Amino acid sequence: MSNAARINTIIVGAAGRDFHNFNMIYRGNELYNVVAFTAAQIPNIAGRKYPASLAGKLYPAGIPIFEEKDLEKLIKKFNVEEVVFSYSDVTYNHVMSIGSRVTAAGAHFKLLSATQTMIKSTKPVVSVCAVRTGSGKSQTGRKVSALLQGMGFRVAAVRHPMPYGDLEKQKVQRYATLADLKKHKCTIEEMEEYEPHIVSGTIIYAGVDYAAILEQAEKDADVIIWDGGNNDLPFYKPDIHIVVADPLRTGDELRYFPSEANLRLADVVVINKIDSATPENVDRLRDNIRSVNPTAKIIDAASPIVLEKSDLVAGKRVLVIEDGPTLTHGEMTFGAGTVAAKKFGAAELIDPRPYVSGEMKKTYDTYPKIGVLLPAMGYSDKQIRDLEATVNRVPCDVVIIGTPIDLKRIIKIKKPALRVTYDLQEIGEPSLQTVLTEFAKKIK
Repeated sequence: MSNAARINTIIVGAAGRDFHNFNMIYRGNELYNVVAFTAAQIPNIAGRKYPASLAGKLYPAGIPIFEEKDLEKLIKKFNVEEVVFSYSDVTYNHVMSIGSRVTAAGAHFKLLSATQTMIKSTKPVVSVCAVRTGSGKSQTGRKVSALLQGMGFRVAAVRHPMPYGDLEKQKVQRYATLADLKKHKCTIEEMEEYEPHIVSGTIIYAGVDYAAILEQAEKDADVIIWDGGNNDLPFYKPDIHIVVADPLRTGDELRYFPSEANLRLADVVVINKIDSATPENVDRLRDNIRSVNPTAKIIDAASPIVLEKSDLVAGKRVLVIEDGPTLTHGEMTFGAGTVAAKKFGAAELIDPRPYVSGEMKKTYDTYPKIGVLLPAMGYSDKQIRDLEATVNRVPCDVVIIGTPIDLKRIIKIKKPALRVTYDLQEIGEPSLQTVLTEFAKKIK
């Protein structure tokens, strides 16, 4: 079939779900001609190509990636008939604003099926997803991994994609040691997700081609854990689907995409942060969950924080560094570092904004609601350098690091820097232990 007879298509994405949707539905499909991807949320994606080696025989020149802001021009330039929305952690208003732009520009607007874009594994799959970035997927996934390993299963985790480097080299990535983080030239965001698994003894995979990744991961494991990104849906068909909900942002589970789809598919919903939320918001969240999924098991949980050398904080001027995506497209106004600063008596949170420059200034320009916190941004070497320079310019007594990694390994901090850690703590029954014990009986 000639290109002229195929349906010209643009996939609107953010270097993750978009590539997976292409691989699942469009690669090798002669009904469609994917003329472009667009990029949002993540810097330095536009201007590259999805390479021919990953795109398949129908795309010998690869597929270009453009800025989302140019969508209307691209629809006209490439005579596009369909536009497929393929990223996550955005409001319904955002999704339909894109839809309005597309339909006004003369193309059809499309969302793909959750289940038809899932790959079936030969091994049991436990998926851990969430309703928003920063809900507590990481500590939930670590707890699931520890419990399954305690039951005697070999576990491999597969992380939602973060392919910010050379896409061909990132087709399949395996992380078993901290040295692998350097080997694969990981960004700070990647390290935030991979390092906790590695430290806890879990092999973790990521990359671009999730069929090829699964084939390798299955050799390492009796059980696969899908470690979701943002609030996206699993790429693998889960045998048990666990979704983490956040009572600090009650209501988002029913107005962000694809939060509601995740809730509707959930077998288990973990209401995290009960220790930080008001009872009214917890109850309202519980009602919202039940409104779309009356049969899911609901687990109550907290994520208590531990701060090293906490005695150094009282009465001090503190710079708080939080997980980057949680503050940016996750839209949280505080994180574990902020909670620790207040709990241990910081006199003042120092605003880093007067001291930012370069890539860090661009972050605040893009996400002006970040406020007096410093996001641990590190999508490029320059951004990491700018982060380091900002930290050392801020006139504070102590730095509190609320990210999931040991940031002191990545940047040099010229003042006392204290790390916050946190793990999932279930409250009452049901618990992950009881849920996974029941699951284990079915798969043994």
